[in-house]
Amino acid sequence: MSATLPNVEPSFPRLNPDAPAKEIAHGSSLALQASMAGAQRQAIDGTSLLARLLFDQQKLTAVEEFARQHDDGELPAQSRYYKSLIPASPPGPGQQFAFEVDLDRCSGCKACVTACHSLNGLDQNETWRDVGLLIGGTTELPVLQHVTTACHHCIEPSCMSACPVDAYEKDPMTGIVKHLDDQCFGCQYCILACPYEVPKYHSGLGIVRKCDMCSDRLVHGEAPACVQACPHEAIAIRIVNLSQVIEDSEANVFLPGAPDPQITLPTTTYKSNKVFPRNLLPVDFHSVSAQHPHWPLIVMLVLTQFSVGTFLVGLGLERLLSAELISAIRPLHSLNALVFGLLALGASTLHLGRPQYAWRAVIGLRHSWLSREIVVFGAFAGAAILYAAGSWFGFESLDLGPLMHEVAGWSVAAFGLCGVFCSVMIYAFTQRTFWSFPLTATRFVLTTVLLGIAATWVTLLALAVINNGPVTQLLIRRGDLACQALMIVAVTKLGFEALIFRHLLRKQTTSLKRSALLMTGPLIRWTQARFACGVLGGVLMPAVLRSLIGEVAPSSLSMLATSAVLFLACLAGELLERYLFFAAVASPRMPGTLRR
Repeated sequence: MSATLPNVEPSFPRLNPDAPAKEIAHGSSLALQASMAGAQRQAIDGTSLLARLLFDQQKLTAVEEFARQHDDGELPAQSRYYKSLIPASPPGPGQQFAFEVDLDRCSGCKACVTACHSLNGLDQNETWRDVGLLIGGTTELPVLQHVTTACHHCIEPSCMSACPVDAYEKDPMTGIVKHLDDQCFGCQYCILACPYEVPKYHSGLGIVRKCDMCSDRLVHGEAPACVQACPHEAIAIRIVNLSQVIEDSEANVFLPGAPDPQITLPTTTYKSNKVFPRNLLPVDFHSVSAQHPHWPLIVMLVLTQFSVGTFLVGLGLERLLSAELISAIRPLHSLNALVFGLLALGASTLHLGRPQYAWRAVIGLRHSWLSREIVVFGAFAGAAILYAAGSWFGFESLDLGPLMHEVAGWSVAAFGLCGVFCSVMIYAFTQRTFWSFPLTATRFVLTTVLLGIAATWVTLLALAVINNGPVTQLLIRRGDLACQALMIVAVTKLGFEALIFRHLLRKQTTSLKRSALLMTGPLIRWTQARFACGVLGGVLMPAVLRSLIGEVAPSSLSMLATSAVLFLACLAGELLERYLFFAAVASPRMPGTLRR
């Protein structure tokens, strides 16, 4: 039995002869569609259920109907609310898209933050756009200015230059700096490199993410979420001339209290018709807060410098000792240095959000100091393994024993020093004053020498305990000299680190004064522990050893206990120093809010 459709007469809309031609044409189109629909119903009347279903599928879906109505202008055009806030055409040569913020319109409502958070599906505490505060003026005429900030899509983005896996790209047409989530392995170096704290680390995904100016919306003529959501039209997308951005950076007119624009040449424009007071500064300008310490990096840096220093001190001793002493010391000493070096490389992978992609680190070798550090320390580890193997098993079977040891030894020294230099440049590249090249290089080099001497002393003592006669005599004759060298290096390093406190006397709140305030305030216990360990391991214990050398046997309990305290205190002191290196750095940032 076949089902039949009810015979419904099609209804035609009445046309107003006084209506515009477009409306009459549209009404005629609807009449024609209705007539065709009626004809189709009559054609399938009395046909099978399958024919009815096929007929129903030819009808427009809700989405298609909405799209048709939007195209016909039957719905309110939302674009009228943001049409003037986005460019009508793409950027030309020497131009790019950029945010424009009208400070006179920004009320700090954070609608832009909410819209960005919702559209991009961010986690609860994750934001790609923030609202800060500038304050200044006088008690009679105070000034309070809200500032909305996001990625500035810089002309020379530090995040892109620093990234070791090329997870950033700057669109050649629009100038938008995009982050490639699939390429990122979560080293977080871009967070340290960006002076505006734009990239945000997502611990759940193990990657960094950031604002891309809603580029997928811009392609279709839609405004970014923050632009469309602002009720005061304080945010807009404009086209800027790159040459003009570079010229403006010379005058540092970017934003009061913001990092120097010459670092990355940010393209965001902040405009205002007001004349701001000269003392207008971020509300959190005078507040200090400890930074994330990055413990895997702390361990990696200290242990790599420990390993390099141990090899260098051992190679230096070989130029002063007899062949008998060299053959006695070299195997254990090289193994000691190698073990700590390999531990350092293993610890470095713990800092990655996605360590399974650690091999990608070589991609950015041309521009990233982090890539260079990884490659150089990899070569250092290979040379160190070769040197240690040769020290234990020898190369006599190839008749290249002395020559191979020389080549392997100098390779270890060269790669080790280059690795330490790359480590220095990683932090000097960020242009933070506390991490400047002179300050960082001095810290890292003194750590290398200090731990190298301490490790060499432990090696000599261990060999003397094993009843190695020549080494015991060496300790008795030269042990006092080794202790003096350790004390000189330790006092020099502690004195150098203490110089930071002189900035407390300055009236101006500089970045180094902030670091000193952190070390004497929230981080005071870490600072006290660092100097206590430094004095204990680098001054007191070497002084005690000097009095014990020649008086007691190397295997005596007093000698062993003193040497153990010396080594552990020196190592702990350098770990604490490196903790302060990360936690006490004054991080440059855009105007924010008061932080606890």
